[in-house]
Amino acid sequence: MKANNNKSITLKNLLINEEKQIGIQFQSDKVVQALLKELPNIKWSKEFGMAYIPNNKLNIKLIFQKFKGVAWVNGNYFFSKKRVFNQNEPINVEWFRNRKVAPGYKVCPEEYLLKLELKCYANNTVKTYVNCFERFINAHEETDYMRIDEREIRSYLQKLIQKGYSDSYVNQMINSIKFYYELVKGMPNRFYSIERPRKKDPLPKVISLEEVQGIILNTNNIKHKCIVSLLYSAGLRRSELLNLTLKDIDSKRMTILIKNSKGGKDRLTMLSENVLKDLRVYYKKWKPKKYLFEGKNGNKYSATSVLSIINKSAKKAGINKSVSPHILRHSFATHLLENGTDLRYIQSLMGHSSSKTTEIYTQVATNHLKNIKSPIELLNLS
Repeated sequence: MKANNNKSITLKNLLINEEKQIGIQFQSDKVVQALLKELPNIKWSKEFGMAYIPNNKLNIKLIFQKFKGVAWVNGNYFFSKKRVFNQNEPINVEWFRNRKVAPGYKVCPEEYLLKLELKCYANNTVKTYVNCFERFINAHEETDYMRIDEREIRSYLQKLIQKGYSDSYVNQMINSIKFYYELVKGMPNRFYSIERPRKKDPLPKVISLEEVQGIILNTNNIKHKCIVSLLYSAGLRRSELLNLTLKDIDSKRMTILIKNSKGGKDRLTMLSENVLKDLRVYYKKWKPKKYLFEGKNGNKYSATSVLSIINKSAKKAGINKSVSPHILRHSFATHLLENGTDLRYIQSLMGHSSSKTTEIYTQVATNHLKNIKSPIELLNLS
């Protein structure tokens, strides 16, 4: 017997009087209400506007049994679906544990650090989460963080917005807070009612082919030239470039293997013949051992050095606008599109999960605009 499509209940995670509860949201319905009354120890929360019962395996099973064939049970907000990604790069949180902090400063709980290690989050994400969460707990006098309720969290986020913090930063703060309550403390989607800043979709910033050429030609040496050329010619993120090893370059198949990129995915992207020629010259001169681009003592090249190379080369080329590694990546995708490359191939090369992400480049590609005449050209203004 199929559930009535017009009837449904939604499960939520609640914490009431420091006890985990199963919140049950539903629209007014006599049948649903009658079944709810049959659940053991069912209560009503005015604060959350829903019924609730103690959170345990028996009650979860009972809910599904009770409403089977009668109403659809929506558990999307209740059951955690967090993925664990494997990383090439080892997680390092020791510097957080060993650093010196000011007297009275609240440090990130050890269980928070352990969960980040267990979930194999990227090091940059680890730093962001820990820094954000420490800022959050130091803004509250309460030392038992389970006592901080949703209203206090919303008030804190509102203050960040009023102080002019970016939407991106506020979202990072929300993620760090949710990580503690949902993954560390096992309360998935506890703070489901916290509103996130509305996501903005600015157009990607791109530069012209001539400007890319100017930047490459104004690099200081073959190593810098290869760095800029690879970022642009393969559409790489800066972190992807820095993680490249010698084994990732396949000169026979003319491909570059990007391992464990954004979202924990691997992908192949193109290796340009011109760039390969420069890489061979670079290799003979610099002789890297493991990473394609190495700094001192064979460590990975630094992210700030990459940005500095691009900025200095752009300035020498007479480009006054700001240019970043990501702008080179955006320009790669846009120039491919303008040259007639199918969006599906661009999506694959860029490593986008959704075609909608790739489609944004259609808004900055100018090849179609060149074939359209402005109506002002129909006027006789001479």
